[in-house]
Amino acid sequence: MTGNPILDSALILGGVGLFFGFVIAMVNKKFWVWEDPRIDEVEELLPSTNCGACGVPGCRAFAELVVAGEQQPSDCTVMGPEDIEDIASYLGVDAGEANKRVARLLCAGGKNESVRNSDYLGFSTCKAAAAVADGGKACTWGCLGLADCEVSCLLDAIYMNDNELPVVIPELCTACNDCVVSCPLDLFELMPMDQKLIVQCKNLLNGDAAEDLCSVACNACTLCVADAKPGVIEMIDNLAVIDYEKNALTDPKAISRCPTGAIVWVEGQQFAESPKELEKKAG
Repeated sequence: MTGNPILDSALILGGVGLFFGFVIAMVNKKFWVWEDPRIDEVEELLPSTNCGACGVPGCRAFAELVVAGEQQPSDCTVMGPEDIEDIASYLGVDAGEANKRVARLLCAGGKNESVRNSDYLGFSTCKAAAAVADGGKACTWGCLGLADCEVSCLLDAIYMNDNELPVVIPELCTACNDCVVSCPLDLFELMPMDQKLIVQCKNLLNGDAAEDLCSVACNACTLCVADAKPGVIEMIDNLAVIDYEKNALTDPKAISRCPTGAIVWVEGQQFAESPKELEKKAG
């Protein structure tokens, strides 16, 4: 010690700092893990939306999998073809073909099809209406039409049509899952675009009991089961359920005799647009 308290303190602190600095350096050297520098480059080329539409939590995680060859650049459904090709060219890999996923609404019972027991006058959200006598709607499984999904969609890929049903625009949808989370009745499901056979109903009643609530309800008649290829559709709890593992076997014949139109074959967008809606989209 020097006998100078201030200098002694400085020396002690300096010694402690050097010691721990040495320890940290040794630990860092021992446990350091090499990371492919291409991950940073690929992450820079990604859209940074961290939407999860690719199936992993965030663009960084997706970049790691692409560099490792465990996913293809085209698995990012947010990027355009040119951006996908940029990543593929940088890595020297095949861009792949994306099987685009979109949000599908499993209900077709809008205000023109579904019976109402009463008028709902509470907070104008589906979450609030679902907690109060199902918003006055007779079908407790059906879309409440108060646009929680539209509000939650930051990409403007959803709008409410004249029939008070949300319409998903496939070209804008990135399968980010926001509408799935926001719907209190779990009516949205993310599906690949090539899954064209869809049951637009979740009503668990059958026969007249189902149709009395909604004219487009599945009434459990089983005609679709008979008309589809074996194993594609089965009736579970009075509702037609499609086995999408057998998607290659699906075809439009399964909807040919559906008496209510509950099961549909969708090419692109669900629900036809009225002239008013087309005018609205055109601006």
